Amino acid sequence: MRLLSSLLCLALCLPLWGQLSSSKEAALEQAAAAGISAARIPGLSVAVATSGGPIWTRAYGFSDLENHVLATPRTVFRLASISKTFTATAAMALVEKGLLDLDAEVQSYVPFPRKKWPVTTRQILAHQSGIRHYKGNDFNSTRHYSGVLESLLIFAPDPLEHQPGSKYLYSSYGFNLAGAVVERVAKTDYASFVRETILTPAAVESMRPDDVFAVIPYRARGYRARKDGTIENCDLADLSNKLPGGGWLATAEDLVLYARALMAERIVSRQSLDAMWTRSKLSSGETTGYGLGWNIAEVDGVKVVQHSGGQQGANTHLLLAPDKGIAIAVLANLESAGAPAIATQMLKSLLKEEAQ
Repeated sequence: MRLLSSLLCLALCLPLWGQLSSSKEAALEQAAAAGISAARIPGLSVAVATSGGPIWTRAYGFSDLENHVLATPRTVFRLASISKTFTATAAMALVEKGLLDLDAEVQSYVPFPRKKWPVTTRQILAHQSGIRHYKGNDFNSTRHYSGVLESLLIFAPDPLEHQPGSKYLYSSYGFNLAGAVVERVAKTDYASFVRETILTPAAVESMRPDDVFAVIPYRARGYRARKDGTIENCDLADLSNKLPGGGWLATAEDLVLYARALMAERIVSRQSLDAMWTRSKLSSGETTGYGLGWNIAEVDGVKVVQHSGGQQGANTHLLLAPDKGIAIAVLANLESAGAPAIATQMLKSLLKEEAQ
């Protein structure tokens, strides 16, 4: 335990693409160290990009406690619900090609049972479709699904929870359906379309779908904390039941490369970014805190678009401040590790340094 405690405070990094100022670097290190200490995180990886600057990467602790494997910036973590941003971006790429109408019924593209009310892809991406979230043992599913279309069988027979557009209801399964729409419209499998349309233009190389059967280099083991604070292995789960909503693996640097490519409009246009990064409205006129695949917030007066993720053995956060050209990714291999708080503190530190 002494070895673990000491290593959690030691940054292990690959050669950087450049250097941040010493004061900014110290502030980022302090935010990471505080987060690690507060949650006793076994392994943490962070990446930060500022406008026009280098990508700053650090990794701390262990990617595998049992085998004493140290975390490095090459370690790949479960992204959990950050995966939803890729599905939304893929959908917008198809809209730009004139192949997808966000306001058409999903049955125009996917053989999905009709419900009491029509459902559109836009409503799904805004979490307003009424499609249910997990129930029963869904979250800890260990069943393997052959693809996105097969995973629709989990919830396809179920009625909608509410009339689409009338309420906000977070739904990972809704994003399964959005992923199926992407797959059918693109006429290729969902993962391949994401890779060709998003990852390749962003120069992302190591991101891939989580696969319990595959041998994946540098994959982090996942953990959870008992009530007494001790660390144990997380529950087993096969994430093939929700690839478009929470089934990808990546490094922190992969996410920052993706964020930079988005902000530079190398993947989709400014019009598409505005659509994703604007708060959605319900039929009542009430505004939600979610756009299309992204949460919208404000930190110290600066607009932030972001998404967190939490699942077996992972807590993650991707934060962009587009007006500042800042992107921050925080990946932990511990459930409920406080990744969003770490990312937010890092942003605050950078904004504070900028203001001085």
